Amino acid sequence: MCLFRLIPIIALLTCPLAAADRPNVLLIISDDQAWSDYSFLGHPHVRTPHIDQLATQSVVFTRGYVPTALCRPSLMTMVTGHYAHRHGVTGNDPSPKYAERDSELYQQRRHELISYIDAFDTLPELLGEAGYLSHQSGKWWEGNYRRGGFTHGMTRGFPQPRGRHGDDGLKIGREGLEECFDFIDRATDEEKPFFMWYAPFLPHTPHNPPVRFLEKYEGNHPLTVAKYYAMIEWFDTTCGDLIGYLEKKNIRDNTLIIYIGDNGWIQHPEKRGYDQRSKQTPYEGGIRQPTLYSFPGKFEPAHRPELVSSIDIFPTIIAATGAGNPSIPTPGLNLLPYLKSGSAIPREAIFGESFAHDIADIEKPEASLLFRWCIRGRWKLLLTYDGEVNRYVSTHPREERRPQLFDLLADPWEQVNRAADHPDLVAELAQMIEDWYPLQERKALTRFD
Repeated sequence: MCLFRLIPIIALLTCPLAAADRPNVLLIISDDQAWSDYSFLGHPHVRTPHIDQLATQSVVFTRGYVPTALCRPSLMTMVTGHYAHRHGVTGNDPSPKYAERDSELYQQRRHELISYIDAFDTLPELLGEAGYLSHQSGKWWEGNYRRGGFTHGMTRGFPQPRGRHGDDGLKIGREGLEECFDFIDRATDEEKPFFMWYAPFLPHTPHNPPVRFLEKYEGNHPLTVAKYYAMIEWFDTTCGDLIGYLEKKNIRDNTLIIYIGDNGWIQHPEKRGYDQRSKQTPYEGGIRQPTLYSFPGKFEPAHRPELVSSIDIFPTIIAATGAGNPSIPTPGLNLLPYLKSGSAIPREAIFGESFAHDIADIEKPEASLLFRWCIRGRWKLLLTYDGEVNRYVSTHPREERRPQLFDLLADPWEQVNRAADHPDLVAELAQMIEDWYPLQERKALTRFD
């Protein structure tokens, strides 16, 4: 993969379909929001009227998941279609121990980590070859937006000032949506289909919502919770404004909208940060994310019970747009036939993994591996490993080192470990995990039992 790969001009000239025959794609990614914090899912306090409206126009998978509950690896999975252990960006940053030894080495490791995206065909690259324009806004860790294949964008990227995870891109939503509106205008004026990556720094901290949102929740909740709820409603409003602009331009009916969060969040009632079993963890509070697919006239709105994963977003968009397949096959499932027909998704299980926020060895993902997991039907198995945590030790106490088995339908907040009651099921699911991501040749890793 060439750095800052240019869109082949010949592809733009010879693409067989007219723009009107190819859907636009809007990918909306919430940042640090719990799977349960939506009014359309019955939350008693949070107001999300615009996402609620989108849900009425969508195929809603209430049991949607992300394989890794941390923003950078989660976003990298969406844009490449690969699990974190495959694309290599398992955490947000190289371990600070690099900087302790040599600050120059630490910066080198940051450059190397960004370079991992060059090994994969990204969604913007493949769509660009099919004649699409693409726009990046919001969270983006992998250098300049052009490095990901976007034709347009906001993030200047590391090593530019504030280039760690989005720089100018983080203004989107918090400071208006003009860059998104301008891009939509450009694409429609040029009669080109487009792909938009809308990943605002919302409801992510700092939780500093406008007064008009905060006053709705103040007095009824601890201030930390009130601010978090207000941030969600602020984010919801930006989603409504963006979708409303598609309607204003008369292109909503030809736009596939996919909605998901990068990872979960449980607001601590007394502190500004997150609570236990939340962000970064493999518990439902970290990995579960309702996933919406909306395409007017193509998908019949419904709430669906099947298991889906963000790993499915890549192949589904490729299929919906008619773009070419990536050079390295992706493991996700193309959901398009099941979204169109309403038929059940033929999937036995989904899988995921948790690594430490700080990457102990960027060449050996397992050095930071903390958990692997599998969900099949109602059952979820967590296996725990001895990967190096570095910072955020309190996030990963790993007090229960034995296998953890949960009945998610009866116990969605995972209060009771049923592993001792079902040893055969534990062994079966553990073997499925091993078949998905084998570790037997990786000598440096130990599983707790």
